[in-house]
Amino acid sequence: MKKLLTFIGLALISNSLYSQGSPDYGNGLKVNLNQQGDKYVRFILWDQFWLRNTQMNPGSMVGGEATDNSWSLGNRRLRVLAYAQISKRYMILGHFGINNQTFINGGGSGTSGTGGYGNGKKPQLFFHDAWNEYAVVLPGEAGKFSLSLGAGLHYYMGLSRMTMASTLNFLTVDSPIFSWPLIDNSDQFARQLGMFAKGKYGKLEYRFSLNKPFATDLIPTNVTDPSKAVAVDNNGNPNFSKAGYVEYQFLDEESNTLPFKVGSYLGTKKVFNVGAGFYHQKDGTRTSVNSAIEKHDITLVAVDAFADIPLGNAKNKMAVSAYAGYYNYQFGPNYIRNLGIMNIASADPNFIGDKAIAGPGNLQPTIGTGNIIYAQAGLLLPNQTEKPKVRIQPFAAYTHKSFEAFDKSSSQFDIGANWFIDGHHAKITTQYSTRPMYTSPTESPKSKGEFIMQFQIYL
Repeated sequence: MKKLLTFIGLALISNSLYSQGSPDYGNGLKVNLNQQGDKYVRFILWDQFWLRNTQMNPGSMVGGEATDNSWSLGNRRLRVLAYAQISKRYMILGHFGINNQTFINGGGSGTSGTGGYGNGKKPQLFFHDAWNEYAVVLPGEAGKFSLSLGAGLHYYMGLSRMTMASTLNFLTVDSPIFSWPLIDNSDQFARQLGMFAKGKYGKLEYRFSLNKPFATDLIPTNVTDPSKAVAVDNNGNPNFSKAGYVEYQFLDEESNTLPFKVGSYLGTKKVFNVGAGFYHQKDGTRTSVNSAIEKHDITLVAVDAFADIPLGNAKNKMAVSAYAGYYNYQFGPNYIRNLGIMNIASADPNFIGDKAIAGPGNLQPTIGTGNIIYAQAGLLLPNQTEKPKVRIQPFAAYTHKSFEAFDKSSSQFDIGANWFIDGHHAKITTQYSTRPMYTSPTESPKSKGEFIMQFQIYL
């Protein structure tokens, strides 16, 4: 029995390089499959719960009543991830859960507003990731070079660090979303079905993938003026997509066991990386001019830099976390996608006035043909005691978007703080964000705001 418990024991593994800011959790919940501990199954579980106050776009209503401001609650993410290192070369991974459940939407089938499946009840549980991976060349076998090949529903989607960001350790409350440029159109929650190769050569890390995008069949609006053509996703039998990301890690090397990139190390690593990536799919969108259909390639490129630098001595350690990226998106003429996280509003049919082009609630122009500049920075404040109960990390972010669909560009800001109770494992994040609100494609946008308080816990 003792030997069995040694082989199949549950253990919380400590790690001196704990990247989540707490020494108590280490590598998470781990089931060893052999005595040496190099064959194992690891489990990660997490929940992110939001309390929000949203300044609504004009022409919004919630629950059948017109409103310009609303409070809401929601499960932003509720997930389980498990991966098994079956041998030193072979790994399998599964990741499932729910997203975006509110009191009014995000639920399972049925829209009656009552009964077992009304409105936001019983949301759909689905797989986010499911892949197998084989290490062709292990680290150390061929000098500085390593290579792993994998296939399945995966997150190795190239383009940028933020495109493959971990949702567990964001600096800000969430992703800026535009860094997942295909989100739930030709991908499944930022994933596609395909094959990938990953590895390192010294301090250079690479990730490439070949994928079959999910079919999209939106019908483009027919126009007579070519300058007014608007591209939409339409790839009934899609061409394969190609994606890749390469970065040079000047200081500490980051783990590439999993694809998820850390957003803030909280002073546990000294990191400075510069990277570049791309995504390309032939004939991914279409326009219609005088009933003639024209196909357009999706070509996305990005360059970015990430730094996480500890400051000060061990007792009063501080840390600076920063990220900056430039994104160039080509989806076809005037392509635009308006998105709003957990949008609880619907359009008010009786509203008189200038409505937001994006639509009701917190919808905003998020992704489109054009250019995006994004930057964020945070400062982990020093310890005030030997064993601080709470560490504080104020942060700010800036986004500038110049989309072809609008004559005027937009700027938006995020400002807030992380309140670390136990590193990223238990934290509260408060953030105030602005968003652009266009009522005309030729005029400068107005601004709306949103306050978010997130409660995060994960093992």
